[in-house]
Amino acid sequence: MDLNRKKSFTVVSLIVLFTASLNGGCQWVTQGRQQKDPKPVAQAPVVVDGTRTSYADIVEKTSPAVVQITADLDTKKASREDGGFGGLPFPMEEGPRIGAGSGVIVSADGTILTNHHVIENARKITVETSENKTYEATVVGSDAPSDLAVIKIKGDAFPFLKLGDSDAVRVGDIVLAIGNPLGIGKTVTAGIISAKGRRTGLGDGAYQDFLQTDAPINQGNSGGALVSVGGELVGINSQILSNGGGGGSIGIGFAIPSNMAKVVMEQLIKDGKVRRGILGVNIQEVTTDIAEQFGVEAGGGAIVSNVREGSAAEKAGLKRGDIITEIDGKNVEDGNFLRNRVASTAPGTKVELTIIRDKKTQKVSVTLDELTDEVANAGSAPTENGEEKEPQNDSKLGVSVQPVTPDLAARYKIPASVKGLVITEMDRNGAAARSGVQPGDVIMEVNRIPVESTDDMRSALGKAGNGAVVLLINRAGTTVYVSIRQ
Repeated sequence: MDLNRKKSFTVVSLIVLFTASLNGGCQWVTQGRQQKDPKPVAQAPVVVDGTRTSYADIVEKTSPAVVQITADLDTKKASREDGGFGGLPFPMEEGPRIGAGSGVIVSADGTILTNHHVIENARKITVETSENKTYEATVVGSDAPSDLAVIKIKGDAFPFLKLGDSDAVRVGDIVLAIGNPLGIGKTVTAGIISAKGRRTGLGDGAYQDFLQTDAPINQGNSGGALVSVGGELVGINSQILSNGGGGGSIGIGFAIPSNMAKVVMEQLIKDGKVRRGILGVNIQEVTTDIAEQFGVEAGGGAIVSNVREGSAAEKAGLKRGDIITEIDGKNVEDGNFLRNRVASTAPGTKVELTIIRDKKTQKVSVTLDELTDEVANAGSAPTENGEEKEPQNDSKLGVSVQPVTPDLAARYKIPASVKGLVITEMDRNGAAARSGVQPGDVIMEVNRIPVESTDDMRSALGKAGNGAVVLLINRAGTTVYVSIRQ
Protein backbone atom coordinates (compact mmCIF):
# COMPACT_ATOMS: atom_id res chain seq x y z
CA MET A 1 0.00 0.00 0.00
CA ASP A 2 1.45 3.42 -0.96
CA LEU A 3 1.58 6.30 1.53
CA ASN A 4 -1.31 8.30 -0.01
CA ARG A 5 -3.66 5.30 0.05
CA LYS A 6 -2.65 4.55 3.63
CA LYS A 7 -3.47 8.13 4.74
CA SER A 8 -6.81 8.01 2.92
CA PHE A 9 -7.71 4.68 4.57
CA THR A 10 -6.81 6.06 8.00
CA VAL A 11 -8.99 9.14 7.54
CA VAL A 12 -11.95 7.05 6.44
CA SER A 13 -11.48 4.73 9.42
CA LEU A 14 -11.44 7.67 11.83
CA ILE A 15 -14.59 9.07 10.27
CA VAL A 16 -16.30 5.73 10.67
CA LEU A 17 -15.33 5.44 14.33
CA PHE A 18 -16.21 9.07 15.13
CA THR A 19 -19.58 8.83 13.42
CA ALA A 20 -20.38 5.60 15.20
CA SER A 21 -19.59 7.14 18.57
CA LEU A 22 -21.88 10.13 17.85
CA ASN A 23 -24.69 7.77 17.08
CA GLY A 24 -24.27 5.81 20.30
CA GLY A 25 -22.95 2.80 18.43
CA CYS A 26 -26.44 2.12 17.07
CA GLN A 27 -25.61 2.71 13.41
CA TRP A 28 -22.59 2.18 11.26
CA VAL A 29 -21.59 4.64 8.54
CA THR A 30 -19.09 3.40 5.96
CA GLN A 31 -18.02 5.50 3.02
CA GLY A 32 -21.22 7.55 3.18
CA ARG A 33 -23.59 4.53 3.19
CA GLN A 34 -25.95 3.83 6.12
CA GLN A 35 -26.33 0.17 7.05
CA LYS A 36 -28.70 -1.71 9.37
CA ASP A 37 -27.59 -3.00 12.77
CA PRO A 38 -25.52 -6.14 12.46
CA LYS A 39 -27.26 -9.41 13.30
CA PRO A 40 -27.22 -10.14 17.04
CA VAL A 41 -24.51 -12.46 18.20
CA ALA A 42 -25.78 -16.01 18.59
CA GLN A 43 -26.57 -16.89 22.20
CA ALA A 44 -24.26 -19.32 23.92
CA PRO A 45 -25.81 -22.76 24.35
CA VAL A 46 -27.24 -23.43 27.80
CA VAL A 47 -26.16 -27.06 27.67
CA VAL A 48 -22.74 -28.24 26.51
CA ASP A 49 -21.90 -31.95 26.45
CA GLY A 50 -24.88 -32.63 28.67
CA THR A 51 -23.89 -30.01 31.28
CA ARG A 52 -25.88 -26.81 31.87
CA THR A 53 -23.63 -23.78 31.38
CA SER A 54 -26.21 -21.01 31.75
CA TYR A 55 -29.45 -20.17 33.54
CA ALA A 56 -30.26 -17.32 31.18
CA ASP A 57 -33.27 -19.12 29.73
CA ILE A 58 -34.78 -19.61 33.20
CA VAL A 59 -34.06 -16.01 34.21
CA GLU A 60 -35.62 -14.71 31.00
CA LYS A 61 -38.73 -16.76 31.70
CA THR A 62 -39.14 -16.02 35.42
CA SER A 63 -37.66 -12.61 36.26
CA PRO A 64 -40.40 -10.47 34.62
CA ALA A 65 -42.80 -11.71 37.32
CA VAL A 66 -40.60 -10.41 40.14
CA VAL A 67 -41.31 -6.82 41.19
CA GLN A 68 -39.81 -4.18 43.43
CA ILE A 69 -41.97 -3.00 46.34
CA THR A 70 -41.59 0.35 48.07
CA ALA A 71 -43.59 0.94 51.25
CA ASP A 72 -44.30 4.34 52.82
CA LEU A 73 -44.22 3.28 56.47
CA ASP A 74 -46.30 4.72 59.28
CA THR A 75 -43.55 5.62 61.75
CA LYS A 76 -46.01 5.70 64.65
CA LYS A 77 -46.75 1.99 64.16
CA ALA A 78 -43.45 0.71 62.76
CA SER A 79 -41.45 -1.15 65.37
CA ARG A 80 -38.55 -2.66 63.43
CA GLU A 81 -35.38 -0.66 63.19
CA ASP A 82 -34.12 -2.73 60.28
CA GLY A 83 -37.25 -2.76 58.13
CA GLY A 84 -37.61 -6.51 58.46
CA PHE A 85 -35.39 -9.52 58.05
CA GLY A 86 -34.83 -8.93 54.36
CA GLY A 87 -36.65 -5.66 53.81
CA LEU A 88 -34.50 -2.59 53.29
CA PRO A 89 -35.24 0.68 55.13
CA PHE A 90 -34.31 4.11 53.83
CA PRO A 91 -34.35 6.43 56.89
CA MET A 92 -34.90 10.15 56.23
CA GLU A 93 -34.17 13.24 58.29
CA GLU A 94 -37.83 14.28 58.28
CA GLY A 95 -41.07 12.76 57.08
CA PRO A 96 -41.94 9.08 56.60
CA ARG A 97 -39.61 6.11 56.54
CA ILE A 98 -39.47 4.20 53.30
CA GLY A 99 -39.06 0.43 53.20
CA ALA A 100 -38.11 -1.60 50.15
CA GLY A 101 -38.50 -5.25 49.30
CA SER A 102 -39.58 -7.60 46.55
CA GLY A 103 -42.68 -9.44 45.44
CA VAL A 104 -43.83 -12.06 42.95
CA ILE A 105 -46.77 -11.73 40.57
CA VAL A 106 -48.66 -15.03 40.79
CA SER A 107 -51.56 -14.38 38.40
CA ALA A 108 -52.14 -12.28 35.31
CA ASP A 109 -54.59 -10.00 37.17
CA GLY A 110 -51.76 -8.46 39.22
CA THR A 111 -52.02 -10.54 42.40
CA ILE A 112 -48.65 -10.38 44.20
CA LEU A 113 -47.18 -12.52 46.97
CA THR A 114 -44.70 -10.88 49.33
CA ASN A 115 -43.68 -10.89 53.00
CA HIS A 116 -45.84 -9.48 55.75
CA HIS A 117 -42.87 -7.61 57.16
CA VAL A 118 -42.26 -5.86 53.83
CA ILE A 119 -45.66 -4.10 53.82
CA GLU A 120 -46.43 -4.07 57.55
CA ASN A 121 -47.62 -0.63 58.75
CA ALA A 122 -47.45 0.78 55.20
CA ARG A 123 -49.59 3.81 54.40
CA LYS A 124 -48.85 3.52 50.70
CA ILE A 125 -47.37 0.68 48.65
CA THR A 126 -45.76 1.23 45.26
CA VAL A 127 -44.87 -1.59 42.87
CA GLU A 128 -42.37 -1.27 40.02
CA THR A 129 -42.44 -3.97 37.35
CA SER A 130 -39.67 -5.23 35.09
CA GLU A 131 -40.92 -2.81 32.40
CA ASN A 132 -40.16 0.10 34.76
CA LYS A 133 -43.86 0.85 35.17
CA THR A 134 -45.11 1.83 38.59
CA TYR A 135 -48.45 1.01 40.21
CA GLU A 136 -50.05 1.76 43.54
CA ALA A 137 -50.97 -1.49 45.26
CA THR A 138 -53.78 -2.37 47.63
CA VAL A 139 -53.48 -4.92 50.46
CA VAL A 140 -55.67 -7.98 49.97
CA GLY A 141 -54.58 -9.54 53.26
CA SER A 142 -51.55 -10.01 55.49
CA ASP A 143 -50.63 -12.76 57.95
CA ALA A 144 -47.93 -12.16 60.56
CA PRO A 145 -47.60 -15.78 61.82
CA SER A 146 -46.54 -17.04 58.39
CA ASP A 147 -44.89 -13.72 57.35
CA LEU A 148 -46.88 -13.68 54.11
CA ALA A 149 -48.99 -10.99 52.47
CA VAL A 150 -51.03 -10.61 49.29
CA ILE A 151 -51.24 -7.27 47.51
CA LYS A 152 -52.75 -6.34 44.14
CA ILE A 153 -52.14 -3.93 41.29
CA LYS A 154 -54.61 -3.06 38.52
CA GLY A 155 -54.16 -4.82 35.20
CA ASP A 156 -55.01 -8.03 33.39
CA ALA A 157 -52.00 -9.19 31.39
CA PHE A 158 -49.07 -9.27 33.76
CA PRO A 159 -46.33 -11.91 33.47
CA PHE A 160 -46.65 -14.30 36.41
CA LEU A 161 -45.09 -17.36 38.01
CA LYS A 162 -46.90 -20.60 38.78
CA LEU A 163 -46.48 -22.03 42.25
CA GLY A 164 -44.58 -25.32 42.17
CA ASP A 165 -44.73 -28.23 44.61
CA SER A 166 -42.26 -27.41 47.37
CA ASP A 167 -42.73 -30.85 48.91
CA ALA A 168 -41.09 -32.31 45.79
CA VAL A 169 -38.00 -30.13 46.20
CA ARG A 170 -34.96 -32.10 47.32
CA VAL A 171 -31.88 -31.08 49.28
CA GLY A 172 -29.24 -30.47 46.62
CA ASP A 173 -31.64 -29.15 43.96
CA ILE A 174 -30.42 -26.03 42.14
CA VAL A 175 -32.49 -22.89 42.74
CA LEU A 176 -32.33 -19.22 41.72
CA ALA A 177 -33.14 -16.31 44.04
CA ILE A 178 -34.56 -13.26 42.27
CA GLY A 179 -35.21 -9.95 44.01
CA ASN A 180 -34.08 -6.41 44.71
CA PRO A 181 -31.21 -6.74 47.20
CA LEU A 182 -29.89 -3.62 48.90
CA GLY A 183 -32.06 -1.47 46.65
CA ILE A 184 -29.66 -1.76 43.71
CA GLY A 185 -32.18 -3.25 41.29
CA LYS A 186 -33.28 -6.69 40.18
CA THR A 187 -30.61 -9.30 40.79
CA VAL A 188 -30.36 -13.05 40.25
CA THR A 189 -28.24 -15.41 42.35
CA ALA A 190 -27.88 -19.19 42.16
CA GLY A 191 -27.39 -21.92 44.74
CA ILE A 192 -28.89 -25.13 46.01
CA ILE A 193 -31.47 -26.20 48.56
CA SER A 194 -29.30 -26.70 51.65
CA ALA A 195 -32.00 -28.07 53.97
CA LYS A 196 -35.76 -28.37 54.42
CA GLY A 197 -38.08 -27.94 57.39
CA ARG A 198 -35.94 -25.29 59.04
CA ARG A 199 -37.05 -23.09 61.95
CA THR A 200 -35.24 -19.87 62.79
CA GLY A 201 -37.20 -18.67 65.81
CA LEU A 202 -36.90 -15.11 64.49
CA GLY A 203 -39.63 -12.53 64.16
CA ASP A 204 -43.38 -12.95 64.22
CA GLY A 205 -43.30 -16.12 62.14
CA ALA A 206 -44.93 -18.68 64.42
CA TYR A 207 -45.42 -21.23 61.64
CA GLN A 208 -42.06 -21.94 60.07
CA ASP A 209 -41.07 -24.67 57.65
CA PHE A 210 -38.35 -22.91 55.70
CA LEU A 211 -36.39 -24.05 52.70
CA GLN A 212 -32.76 -23.17 53.42
CA THR A 213 -30.60 -22.10 50.50
CA ASP A 214 -27.05 -20.90 49.91
CA ALA A 215 -28.18 -18.75 46.96
CA PRO A 216 -27.06 -15.29 48.18
CA ILE A 217 -29.97 -13.36 49.71
CA ASN A 218 -29.57 -9.89 51.19
CA GLN A 219 -31.73 -7.12 52.63
CA GLY A 220 -34.34 -6.15 50.06
CA ASN A 221 -34.67 -9.71 48.78
CA SER A 222 -37.59 -10.30 51.15
CA GLY A 223 -40.72 -11.29 49.25
CA GLY A 224 -38.73 -12.23 46.15
CA ALA A 225 -38.81 -15.51 44.26
CA LEU A 226 -36.95 -18.75 44.84
CA VAL A 227 -37.40 -20.64 41.57
CA SER A 228 -36.50 -24.12 40.40
CA VAL A 229 -34.60 -24.90 37.20
CA GLY A 230 -38.02 -25.86 35.83
CA GLY A 231 -39.06 -22.22 36.14
CA GLU A 232 -41.56 -22.75 38.97
CA LEU A 233 -41.93 -20.70 42.14
CA VAL A 234 -40.93 -22.99 45.01
CA GLY A 235 -40.43 -20.40 47.75
CA ILE A 236 -40.85 -16.80 48.88
CA ASN A 237 -37.53 -15.47 50.20
CA SER A 238 -38.04 -14.32 53.76
CA GLN A 239 -35.08 -14.34 56.16
CA ILE A 240 -31.30 -14.36 56.24
CA LEU A 241 -28.72 -15.32 58.80
CA SER A 242 -25.78 -12.94 58.97
CA ASN A 243 -22.78 -12.09 61.13
CA GLY A 244 -22.90 -8.90 63.12
CA GLY A 245 -25.32 -6.08 62.36
CA GLY A 246 -24.49 -5.54 58.71
CA GLY A 247 -27.23 -7.81 57.42
CA GLY A 248 -25.09 -9.19 54.61
CA SER A 249 -25.42 -12.67 53.17
CA ILE A 250 -23.17 -15.41 54.51
CA GLY A 251 -24.79 -18.11 52.41
CA ILE A 252 -27.65 -19.02 54.75
CA GLY A 253 -31.03 -17.81 53.55
CA PHE A 254 -34.57 -19.01 54.18
CA ALA A 255 -37.64 -19.14 51.96
CA ILE A 256 -41.26 -19.92 52.80
CA PRO A 257 -42.25 -23.07 50.86
CA SER A 258 -44.69 -22.52 48.01
CA ASN A 259 -47.14 -25.08 49.38
CA MET A 260 -47.48 -23.12 52.62
CA ALA A 261 -47.67 -19.86 50.66
CA LYS A 262 -50.48 -21.28 48.50
CA VAL A 263 -52.64 -22.24 51.49
CA VAL A 264 -52.17 -18.84 53.14
CA MET A 265 -52.66 -16.93 49.87
CA GLU A 266 -55.93 -18.68 49.04
CA GLN A 267 -57.37 -17.87 52.46
CA LEU A 268 -56.23 -14.25 52.34
CA ILE A 269 -57.84 -13.81 48.92
CA LYS A 270 -61.07 -15.50 50.01
CA ASP A 271 -61.52 -14.17 53.55
CA GLY A 272 -58.81 -11.57 54.10
CA LYS A 273 -57.49 -13.61 57.02
CA VAL A 274 -56.14 -17.07 57.82
CA ARG A 275 -58.07 -19.58 59.93
CA ARG A 276 -55.96 -22.28 61.55
CA GLY A 277 -56.76 -25.55 63.23
CA ILE A 278 -55.41 -26.42 66.66
CA LEU A 279 -55.21 -29.61 68.74
CA GLY A 280 -54.71 -27.93 72.10
CA VAL A 281 -51.52 -29.71 73.14
CA ASN A 282 -47.89 -28.93 73.83
CA ILE A 283 -45.55 -31.17 71.88
CA GLN A 284 -41.82 -31.91 71.87
CA GLU A 285 -39.28 -33.80 69.84
CA VAL A 286 -38.80 -37.47 70.68
CA THR A 287 -35.14 -37.48 71.68
CA THR A 288 -33.11 -40.63 72.19
CA ASP A 289 -33.46 -40.34 75.96
CA ILE A 290 -37.22 -39.77 75.80
CA ALA A 291 -37.62 -42.66 73.37
CA GLU A 292 -35.73 -44.92 75.77
CA GLN A 293 -37.92 -43.96 78.73
CA PHE A 294 -41.14 -44.50 76.78
CA GLY A 295 -40.00 -47.73 75.18
CA VAL A 296 -40.20 -46.59 71.55
CA GLU A 297 -37.72 -46.32 68.72
CA ALA A 298 -35.98 -42.97 68.32
CA GLY A 299 -36.41 -40.98 65.15
CA GLY A 300 -39.56 -39.07 64.24
CA GLY A 301 -42.79 -38.42 66.07
CA ALA A 302 -43.83 -35.82 68.63
CA ILE A 303 -44.53 -36.42 72.30
CA VAL A 304 -47.45 -34.71 74.05
CA SER A 305 -46.14 -32.91 77.13
CA ASN A 306 -49.38 -31.12 78.02
CA VAL A 307 -53.09 -31.31 77.09
CA ARG A 308 -55.11 -28.13 77.50
CA GLU A 309 -58.31 -28.49 79.47
CA GLY A 310 -61.41 -28.39 77.26
CA SER A 311 -59.38 -28.64 74.05
CA ALA A 312 -60.05 -30.80 71.01
CA ALA A 313 -57.24 -33.08 72.14
CA GLU A 314 -58.75 -33.62 75.60
CA LYS A 315 -62.19 -34.31 74.11
CA ALA A 316 -60.61 -36.93 71.84
CA GLY A 317 -58.87 -38.61 74.75
CA LEU A 318 -55.25 -37.62 74.10
CA LYS A 319 -53.03 -37.79 77.18
CA ARG A 320 -49.68 -36.48 78.29
CA GLY A 321 -46.99 -38.94 77.24
CA ASP A 322 -48.76 -39.98 74.02
CA ILE A 323 -46.37 -40.06 71.08
CA ILE A 324 -47.98 -38.94 67.81
CA THR A 325 -46.40 -40.76 64.87
CA GLU A 326 -48.87 -40.06 62.03
CA ILE A 327 -51.52 -37.55 61.03
CA ASP A 328 -53.95 -38.61 58.30
CA GLY A 329 -51.52 -41.31 57.21
CA LYS A 330 -48.54 -38.93 56.93
CA ASN A 331 -45.47 -39.69 59.04
CA VAL A 332 -44.86 -37.05 61.70
CA GLU A 333 -41.20 -36.25 61.12
CA ASP A 334 -41.00 -33.93 64.13
CA GLY A 335 -43.05 -31.54 66.21
CA ASN A 336 -42.74 -28.72 63.71
CA PHE A 337 -44.18 -30.89 60.93
CA LEU A 338 -47.20 -31.77 63.09
CA ARG A 339 -47.77 -28.18 64.15
CA ASN A 340 -47.70 -26.86 60.60
CA ARG A 341 -49.88 -29.69 59.32
CA VAL A 342 -52.53 -29.01 61.94
CA ALA A 343 -52.35 -25.24 61.41
CA SER A 344 -52.86 -25.61 57.66
CA THR A 345 -56.02 -27.68 58.24
CA ALA A 346 -59.35 -25.86 58.55
CA PRO A 347 -60.96 -25.70 61.99
CA GLY A 348 -63.77 -28.23 62.36
CA THR A 349 -61.92 -30.80 60.24
CA LYS A 350 -61.61 -34.30 61.64
CA VAL A 351 -58.06 -35.67 61.52
CA GLU A 352 -56.86 -39.14 62.39
CA LEU A 353 -53.79 -39.47 64.57
CA THR A 354 -51.70 -42.57 65.09
CA ILE A 355 -50.26 -42.59 68.58
CA ILE A 356 -48.14 -44.81 70.81
CA ARG A 357 -49.40 -45.09 74.38
CA ASP A 358 -47.77 -47.47 76.83
CA LYS A 359 -45.85 -49.05 73.96
CA LYS A 360 -49.10 -49.84 72.08
CA THR A 361 -50.15 -48.25 68.79
CA GLN A 362 -53.69 -46.94 68.43
CA LYS A 363 -55.77 -44.52 66.36
CA VAL A 364 -57.41 -41.35 67.68
CA SER A 365 -59.83 -39.12 65.73
CA VAL A 366 -59.74 -35.42 66.64
CA THR A 367 -62.03 -32.63 65.40
CA LEU A 368 -59.79 -29.55 65.32
CA ASP A 369 -60.60 -26.37 67.22
CA GLU A 370 -59.87 -22.94 65.79
CA LEU A 371 -56.77 -21.05 66.85
CA THR A 372 -57.71 -17.67 68.32
CA ASP A 373 -55.81 -14.77 69.83
CA GLU A 374 -56.95 -15.69 73.31
CA VAL A 375 -54.19 -16.78 75.63
CA ALA A 376 -55.03 -19.12 78.48
CA ASN A 377 -53.53 -17.80 81.71
CA ALA A 378 -52.89 -20.48 84.27
CA GLY A 379 -54.07 -19.65 87.79
CA SER A 380 -51.51 -19.33 90.53
CA ALA A 381 -53.61 -19.24 93.70
CA PRO A 382 -52.30 -21.82 96.17
CA THR A 383 -54.70 -24.28 97.79
CA GLU A 384 -52.40 -25.69 100.47
CA ASN A 385 -51.06 -24.14 103.63
CA GLY A 386 -47.61 -24.64 105.02
CA GLU A 387 -44.27 -23.03 105.53
CA GLU A 388 -41.23 -23.31 103.33
CA LYS A 389 -38.79 -25.97 104.38
CA GLU A 390 -35.05 -25.97 103.99
CA PRO A 391 -34.35 -26.98 100.36
CA GLN A 392 -32.89 -30.44 99.85
CA ASN A 393 -29.86 -30.50 97.59
CA ASP A 394 -29.43 -33.14 94.91
CA SER A 395 -25.84 -33.17 93.71
CA LYS A 396 -26.64 -35.62 90.94
CA LEU A 397 -28.63 -33.01 88.99
CA GLY A 398 -27.13 -29.96 90.63
CA VAL A 399 -30.42 -28.60 92.03
CA SER A 400 -31.99 -27.85 95.41
CA VAL A 401 -35.69 -28.72 95.66
CA GLN A 402 -38.57 -28.60 98.10
CA PRO A 403 -42.31 -29.31 97.98
CA VAL A 404 -44.53 -26.55 96.59
CA THR A 405 -45.82 -24.20 99.29
CA PRO A 406 -48.19 -21.22 99.00
CA ASP A 407 -45.29 -18.77 99.21
CA LEU A 408 -43.30 -20.61 96.53
CA ALA A 409 -46.40 -20.93 94.35
CA ALA A 410 -46.96 -17.18 94.52
CA ARG A 411 -43.28 -16.39 93.95
CA TYR A 412 -42.87 -18.61 90.88
CA LYS A 413 -46.45 -18.34 89.55
CA ILE A 414 -47.08 -22.04 89.98
CA PRO A 415 -50.67 -23.09 89.19
CA ALA A 416 -52.62 -24.48 92.12
CA SER A 417 -53.12 -27.84 90.42
CA VAL A 418 -49.39 -28.51 90.02
CA LYS A 419 -47.84 -31.01 92.42
CA GLY A 420 -44.16 -31.79 92.71
CA LEU A 421 -40.86 -30.33 93.81
CA VAL A 422 -39.93 -26.75 93.04
CA ILE A 423 -36.31 -25.92 92.20
CA THR A 424 -35.18 -23.10 94.48
CA GLU A 425 -31.43 -23.17 93.89
CA MET A 426 -29.15 -24.72 91.34
CA ASP A 427 -25.54 -25.17 90.34
CA ARG A 428 -24.99 -23.15 87.17
CA ASN A 429 -22.49 -25.74 86.00
CA GLY A 430 -24.64 -28.70 86.99
CA ALA A 431 -26.30 -31.24 84.70
CA ALA A 432 -29.78 -29.72 85.08
CA ALA A 433 -28.58 -26.22 84.25
CA ARG A 434 -26.82 -27.47 81.13
CA SER A 435 -30.15 -28.91 79.97
CA GLY A 436 -32.03 -25.63 80.41
CA VAL A 437 -33.71 -26.25 83.75
CA GLN A 438 -34.34 -23.06 85.75
CA PRO A 439 -35.14 -22.02 89.34
CA GLY A 440 -38.91 -22.02 89.76
CA ASP A 441 -39.40 -25.09 87.57
CA VAL A 442 -41.48 -27.76 89.28
CA ILE A 443 -40.27 -31.33 88.87
CA MET A 444 -43.42 -33.45 88.53
CA GLU A 445 -41.91 -36.74 87.32
CA VAL A 446 -38.49 -38.39 87.19
CA ASN A 447 -38.30 -41.05 84.47
CA ARG A 448 -42.13 -41.16 84.44
CA ILE A 449 -42.32 -41.68 88.22
CA PRO A 450 -44.39 -38.97 90.00
CA VAL A 451 -42.45 -37.15 92.72
CA GLU A 452 -43.98 -35.08 95.51
CA SER A 453 -41.29 -35.43 98.15
CA THR A 454 -37.52 -35.45 98.24
CA ASP A 455 -37.66 -39.15 99.16
CA ASP A 456 -39.66 -39.80 95.97
CA MET A 457 -37.02 -37.99 93.96
CA ARG A 458 -34.08 -39.81 95.57
CA SER A 459 -35.76 -43.15 94.94
CA ALA A 460 -36.47 -42.37 91.28
CA LEU A 461 -32.94 -41.12 90.66
CA GLY A 462 -31.54 -44.22 92.35
CA LYS A 463 -33.42 -46.43 89.92
CA ALA A 464 -31.99 -44.43 87.00
CA GLY A 465 -28.43 -45.25 88.02
CA ASN A 466 -25.89 -43.48 85.83
CA GLY A 467 -28.18 -43.37 82.80
CA ALA A 468 -30.07 -40.46 81.34
CA VAL A 469 -32.84 -38.85 83.40
CA VAL A 470 -36.03 -37.53 81.81
CA LEU A 471 -37.82 -34.95 83.97
CA LEU A 472 -41.37 -33.76 83.49
CA ILE A 473 -41.30 -30.15 84.66
CA ASN A 474 -43.91 -27.43 84.90
CA ARG A 475 -42.80 -23.92 84.11
CA ALA A 476 -45.41 -21.21 84.79
CA GLY A 477 -48.25 -23.56 83.87
CA THR A 478 -46.68 -25.32 80.89
CA THR A 479 -45.33 -28.86 81.16
CA VAL A 480 -42.33 -30.08 79.17
CA TYR A 481 -40.03 -33.09 79.18
CA VAL A 482 -36.34 -32.37 79.78
CA SER A 483 -33.63 -34.94 79.15
CA ILE A 484 -30.57 -34.69 81.41
CA ARG A 485 -27.27 -36.47 80.90
CA GLN A 486 -25.40 -36.66 84.21
